[in-house]
Amino acid sequence: MTEFFKFDDALWQRVVALLEYDPLSPLTLTTGFFLFAFLIFGIGYLMVRGRATLRTLYVVLFSLYFYYKLSGIYVLLLLFVAASDFLIGRLVYGCRERGRRGRGWVALSVVINVAILTYFKATDFFVDVVNNLYGSGTLNWESVVVPAGVSFFVFQSIAYVVDISRGEIKPLNRLSSYLFLLSFFPKMFLGPLVKAKDFIPQIEADGVSVTKADVGRAVSLVAGGMVKYAVIAKALGLLFVAPAFAGELGDGGFVALMAIYGFTLQIYCDFSGYSDIAQGVALMLGFRLPDNFNAPYHSATITEFWRRWHVSLSTWLKEYLYISLGGNRRGSFRTYLNLFLTMLLGGLWHGVGMTFIAWGVLHGVALALHKIWMRIVPGAKALGGDMSPLRRTFATIFTFNLVAFGWLLFTAEDMSVVGDMLSRIANNFSTADIWATIEANGVAFGLMALGYLLHALPRRADEALRRGVERVGFVGQCVVMVVAIWLVMQCGMLLAAETGAAAGLPMYAAF
Repeated sequence: MTEFFKFDDALWQRVVALLEYDPLSPLTLTTGFFLFAFLIFGIGYLMVRGRATLRTLYVVLFSLYFYYKLSGIYVLLLLFVAASDFLIGRLVYGCRERGRRGRGWVALSVVINVAILTYFKATDFFVDVVNNLYGSGTLNWESVVVPAGVSFFVFQSIAYVVDISRGEIKPLNRLSSYLFLLSFFPKMFLGPLVKAKDFIPQIEADGVSVTKADVGRAVSLVAGGMVKYAVIAKALGLLFVAPAFAGELGDGGFVALMAIYGFTLQIYCDFSGYSDIAQGVALMLGFRLPDNFNAPYHSATITEFWRRWHVSLSTWLKEYLYISLGGNRRGSFRTYLNLFLTMLLGGLWHGVGMTFIAWGVLHGVALALHKIWMRIVPGAKALGGDMSPLRRTFATIFTFNLVAFGWLLFTAEDMSVVGDMLSRIANNFSTADIWATIEANGVAFGLMALGYLLHALPRRADEALRRGVERVGFVGQCVVMVVAIWLVMQCGMLLAAETGAAAGLPMYAAF
């Protein structure tokens, strides 16, 4: 009998290893471990969801563990930011009650958070600059590991303090509630960013409600997001985009052009797919996150693109950076300059390097030029609403290619890669290579065609699909989820067999 209860040391070590942070296999919303852990979490959540304090503590503990599995020891950084701005927020509110805005405390919050971002985003860049100027090895510095999602919880924390200083919200009374706002696990990795004034009432509500319609919408969001994020984006990146940029598929111009278009789709499916999963998981728990993507490649102007692409980030840049710089309140020149600086800083937020700077400059100049165009052309609209169908088609094609060129800047390791890709397209483009390239990369081109086709569907088709998932009932929704999970698992195994590497985080996962 005692032999039956005897622990297997090897088994116990495997269990402990599974529960610990693994830098080679960080946790995401599409891993098998998360799906299992979420099922266990859900059982407990059903018992506490009607009691605000217990619900908050329960979700915060799971969120912190999730972040530990995602970034290891950097969970302490998240706790530091939360504690710091929780206290600063209360100090700012105390100043407002005495008739002052507490700008010194706001500045302290901004300095602390920007210093964190600068350390993780810019250290490697400055070390490389010094070593290039004064010789390799001048500074012996190990590469800085960027904590996953650091930009998002830092931006979220800055917005909270600024909103208090503007009088838009009152500070939270409990640190646990602020940790909920900052660390809520569905949105932790890639957003969306939430407005405190919209999300705090959900945190403090006595209970949460999830209707049948909510469950149907959540299932359609999670299943669709998993296909976009873990099938289309991951497979397209590993099978075609990464090897094409590395020159492994030849130096033809068609390969280079398709690599740019492929990454343009990959980054959309990656970000929007993850946002859909985050929305769906949050909705299953009774919390509503904002829509984050609205068919951005349908845009006919660059301004329209930024109202459709990563909407929560675009809104943050506008409300907390562009407006803080003066917005459009100080004349035309300052308006254009503020647009330029906002996008330049937005580029630097993603990473400190010439390619990110060039990406920010491109979008800043494009937005400023579009502002000028709307001033000098009577009837011109920010969203291209004045265009005829034919004109809008051409404008959409132009905007798409402008954005795609921007994504080339965004993903290239350095400007020499940008020059090489453009040179290949201009000087080495042969129609004879087209069919051979498609035939040799059939799966990747099939995924690319599927992804762009899904993106091209009108919004009403997407809504009809979601209503269909709502109508099939619980059993049908379980089938939809099982099929989506099966597709993700099959894709992962096929990619591992094809590339010899497990499908992990995308190249820009640290944002």
